[in-house]
Amino acid sequence: MDIELLKNLVDYGVIALLVFMSFISVWFFFERLFFYKAIEVQTFKNKKALEIALTKHLSVIGTIASNAPYIGLLGTVLAIMLTFITMSTGEIEATKIMASLALALKATAVGLVVAIISQIFYNILARFAEVIESRYDEITEV
Repeated sequence: MDIELLKNLVDYGVIALLVFMSFISVWFFFERLFFYKAIEVQTFKNKKALEIALTKHLSVIGTIASNAPYIGLLGTVLAIMLTFITMSTGEIEATKIMASLALALKATAVGLVVAIISQIFYNILARFAEVIESRYDEITEV
């Protein structure tokens, strides 16, 4: 297999995976926001049922937030390894080496951006869930 094709598959494959993960994170963020805005806490029998409904999909967003940097780093490491393999053949110029390394580092940058955004989404939704649970406690105490 051609090494350039392999490098492109690694670079763009990892970035595509990270973009897909960010799409899932954004999708679940808005789905949860609309759910939280429409929720009627008095319809739940107990607090545990409410908590289960409120935290649905939050673990997915949290998992994306915690793993996106690792996926970006994996793409960077693989791309750098492929660059070194190409360098060992002696058929590469310094400008191409720098371009390959810059593209490899883009995977880490994209991973960090996805992680930061997903962590912000998770924190916002966790706070909404806490407020709604507190509202449930207020209603049931009366």
